[in-house]
Amino acid sequence: MCGIAGLVDRRASVVQPAATLAAQAGAMAATLTHRGPDAQASWSDETARVGLGHARLSIIDLSPEGQQPMQSHSGRYVIAYNGEVYNFQELRRELAAAGHSFRGHSDTEVIVAGFDEWGIAATITRLIGMFAIAVWDRAEQSLTLIRDRVGIKPLYWSYQNGRMIFASELKAFHALADWRADTDPQAVGQMLAYSYIAAPATIYRDHHKLQPGHSLRLDRDGTITQHRYWSLSDVAQQGWDKAQLPCDAVAATEALEALLKDAVKRRMVADVPLGAFLSGGIDSTLVTALMQAQSDRPVRTFTIGFSEDRFNEATHAEQVARILGTDHLSEYLSADDALALVPKLPELYDEPFGDSSQLPTHLVSLITRRHVTVALSGDGGDELFAGYNRYLWFNKIWRSLGWLPLSVRRLLGGALGAVSASHWDLLQGPLPTNRRIPQLGDKVHKMAAAIAQPDPAALYERLLRQGDRPERLLNDIAIASLPMTGAPDTGKAFIPQMQYGDMNAYLPDDILTKVDRASMGVGLEARVPLLDHRVVEFAWSLPMDYKLRDGQGKWILRQILYKYVPKDVMERPKAGFGIPLQSWLSGPLRDWAEALLAPESLARDAILNPAAVRAAWDGFINNGSESPYLIWNLLMYQAWKARWHP
Repeated sequence: MCGIAGLVDRRASVVQPAATLAAQAGAMAATLTHRGPDAQASWSDETARVGLGHARLSIIDLSPEGQQPMQSHSGRYVIAYNGEVYNFQELRRELAAAGHSFRGHSDTEVIVAGFDEWGIAATITRLIGMFAIAVWDRAEQSLTLIRDRVGIKPLYWSYQNGRMIFASELKAFHALADWRADTDPQAVGQMLAYSYIAAPATIYRDHHKLQPGHSLRLDRDGTITQHRYWSLSDVAQQGWDKAQLPCDAVAATEALEALLKDAVKRRMVADVPLGAFLSGGIDSTLVTALMQAQSDRPVRTFTIGFSEDRFNEATHAEQVARILGTDHLSEYLSADDALALVPKLPELYDEPFGDSSQLPTHLVSLITRRHVTVALSGDGGDELFAGYNRYLWFNKIWRSLGWLPLSVRRLLGGALGAVSASHWDLLQGPLPTNRRIPQLGDKVHKMAAAIAQPDPAALYERLLRQGDRPERLLNDIAIASLPMTGAPDTGKAFIPQMQYGDMNAYLPDDILTKVDRASMGVGLEARVPLLDHRVVEFAWSLPMDYKLRDGQGKWILRQILYKYVPKDVMERPKAGFGIPLQSWLSGPLRDWAEALLAPESLARDAILNPAAVRAAWDGFINNGSESPYLIWNLLMYQAWKARWHP
């Protein structure tokens, strides 16, 4: 796992020697040393006017033979690569049989040998893994950028006035002395509404995220061509069509278990210490169980706990760890531990990012990195196997109230929303802690707004938005909806379309972005076996009844898990990986927030409406009438500006 960066500079007014190109690529890579603390290197070609930089986190082949940028044996291809390919050993044997020899045993060397043997396009379709790749073709004088199928690894790029720049993170662009960029108001609006910016957009105009499953080629003449080599849209539609055919539940469960075991086992290969995140939820427990079932020693597992009971999963994780027999570490953190990290978030997330679970995710990564270099994660199960509460909410809301006239639903929604979120939370006071619904008030407000929507698509969109009409905080800027292009044709079955929407945007641009920055910020590689593309394709082919059944999601995953952990241990309400935003923002974080939302700070921004922002903050502080998640998004945007554009 690493950080990559580079440039192809063909500006007519700029001619740079190889040493300068190498220095620029190296300076870009140097900003990514948190991703690759073990080695940094660069490569350049003055004639081609190209430079590649690499910051290395050594996982497979710790020797210099695994160093990047790496040239293929033919000398034609030069690669800078971030990720892991889990079937590289099979590919290596195939390439060796075709006559290729290898200096070391890294997956990087296998990839460039594949380019020599099969070409770039054919090689990529053979890879099982997560990757962001930059490859320079010396014969055709072309640069190709490639991102893995579901967007586990990040890759940013921009092409302006004859210069292509690219990197794993936007902060690398700041290393170029002549780099300039303007903030995109549409991106700010989307971040406030949804907590993240959906690909291909970024916070900057004319700067892009390479979309999952895509490659981009810059040719000698400056032509840029993008190609989608793997299509979630096609996978979803073909899977849905197959799911309508008869399917045996026992056979499907056994097939999925075998596939998951293989996906997990492949991700247990490393030349460094390895462990797993264990929250005690369905996904992380299943991944850990399959690891332990295939390990000859106790697997290292890690959990963080908080003093606030409703945000603490450590006790349950410890119980699961005892059952599975893992070597478990729980570390309890105080609010001060988490609060100390808040000012560092804009450095970790150099594009405004508002998912508040970024804090506990980074903290558990920090603790885990003290003991291992690789950790397996359970991300992806909710999207693939319908685990999110919003899928259940959709069924309940639309089946129960969708038949009512829109006018009646809007009256009902207005009544529910008239009670502040904090008052809804107070209503749970008499209940035992384990029976309280986390963030009840915010959820009721979301439901109130959702039932007032005219159709299922609008309802889904509203369930994803933070707060009420976030566009009111902007100066005449409309908020773009999340991309749903290519959603499968499922007739009146809308939950598969919600799953598609989540996999298309929320998964890569929120969940996987969060995990990548939180883990790579401390030089920890996070691997996600549930997002093996073979698992993704299999999951889409399953009938919906194998995912949602008896008021629960992930039915088929549960059937596998119950072989390893008793059902009664796992049957508990779904809990998010959250923090007590309401109390922190109105308490220990209040001074920090007040400074970021002070009139003089807001006055420097032409995108936000200062009066509306201050009204939202006052409503939050004085009577709890504003969503803490929308306030957090505002603060993350303001903190990003203070760090990167003071």
